[in-house]
Amino acid sequence: MDWRKTNTTALSVFLFLAVAGCASTPAKTAQNQSETAPAKVTSASPVAVIGSETASILADASQPATDSADQANKDFPDIWSRIRAGYRMKSLDSPQVEKEIQWFVNNPEYMQRMMERAKLYLYYIVEEVEKRGMPMEIALLPAIESAYKPHAYSRARAVGLWQFMPATGRLYGLKANWWYDGRRDVQESTRAALDYLEKLHNEFDGDWHLALAAYNAGEGKVGRMIKLNERKGKSTDYQYLKLKRETLHYVPKLMAMASIVGDPAKYGVQLAKIPNEPYFTRVETGSQIDLGVVAKLVDLPVDDLHDINPGYTRWATDTNGPHHLLVPVDKKAALIEGLSKLPEDERIQWAHHSVRRGDTMNKIAREYGVSIEVIRTANNLRSNLLRSNQDLMIPISSRTMVPTVVRAAYHPPAAGSKDEPIIHRVRPGDTLSSIARRYNVLVRQLAQWNLMQLDDVLRRGQKLKIWTSGGPTASIEPAVPNS
Repeated sequence: MDWRKTNTTALSVFLFLAVAGCASTPAKTAQNQSETAPAKVTSASPVAVIGSETASILADASQPATDSADQANKDFPDIWSRIRAGYRMKSLDSPQVEKEIQWFVNNPEYMQRMMERAKLYLYYIVEEVEKRGMPMEIALLPAIESAYKPHAYSRARAVGLWQFMPATGRLYGLKANWWYDGRRDVQESTRAALDYLEKLHNEFDGDWHLALAAYNAGEGKVGRMIKLNERKGKSTDYQYLKLKRETLHYVPKLMAMASIVGDPAKYGVQLAKIPNEPYFTRVETGSQIDLGVVAKLVDLPVDDLHDINPGYTRWATDTNGPHHLLVPVDKKAALIEGLSKLPEDERIQWAHHSVRRGDTMNKIAREYGVSIEVIRTANNLRSNLLRSNQDLMIPISSRTMVPTVVRAAYHPPAAGSKDEPIIHRVRPGDTLSSIARRYNVLVRQLAQWNLMQLDDVLRRGQKLKIWTSGGPTASIEPAVPNS
């Protein structure tokens, strides 16, 4: 998987993105393929079940919480208190920890955006970590992996909150097809990540620092470096291993965030308020359903619905399941009632297309943003041959819901043009906002010119191109699909 100022300034802090590599490193993935993935751990999230052909409610919407959950809510006023109470990792003797702490403290804008995303998922992850008796520092790990971006997609093709590569995802039971990618699924990817971390913890004799390093670099790499140090008579502790720079910074980033969360006042930080209560709950839908239909039933923007259901890469759930959706807790009753009254033929949205002269299957598929196979299946066609005035039903619910990404569509200046970019080298304390103010440009422009997103991390020494007049335009393109 690809990979923390004052007392008068309220800083929403969380975790750091280094989208580079935990359960995603190719070498690690190859090694894991020969092993048996641990059994799934059943989630205890609240669940309601709605049959697709009946109005009866199969699960009690008011099912009481467990005694342990009640006790947790009573004992901890917010999620941070609960996290602190579960700290169990040994401290890391490394000067890099303090450097990472300062980076977090000095980048409040990045933290604020990440915290807003984390509010959706943190309670659920804390619950799952606690059930397994794992150290609560693990609940902060997705910040290092993805900055809590459920749609995060790395150059190495790692995906989701926990940044799983395709092969590692398959090994740990994450289903992936045209409709659905379990690596993006909040609940399934969390289950798989914790399975993998537990396995690494056992493999490295209970040393969490080594387990985390292996999550980033691969257990094969870490194991070889341990043996190298043993032959040389050196310490085999994490910080003494010969590992790549990214991995040597990976554990310090997590420990730095844990330090800030553990004592925010010490660092002049005010953590964002996140209650010790679930944001979402799960409702079983019984069969395929359009996310747009669900959004209307519960009066929720479809983008908000997709943020907690990122596993569905189309506008509808998978035809073969899973047949469930996550919804905000306060929308559960509305969805249960709406599904119970929804006719079966209104679960998926369709468009009618009358074949015109010059139409081809490929042209129609592009026009509606669906695949040729979907059109053929929906209309029981054995080939791509079409005839004029033929009626086709297009399941527009099958269109992609993968979020768009901004890529600069660079147009080189004309020959002899003086409109060349200024090259700015990032210095300590720089942010996109401060750089944009310095050169009197928009933050959005600065990000687009340099193929960045607004909450991407700036690295010391990084070179940024800045046009003080004109500059390249930007285009919105679909994100690279997963496989």
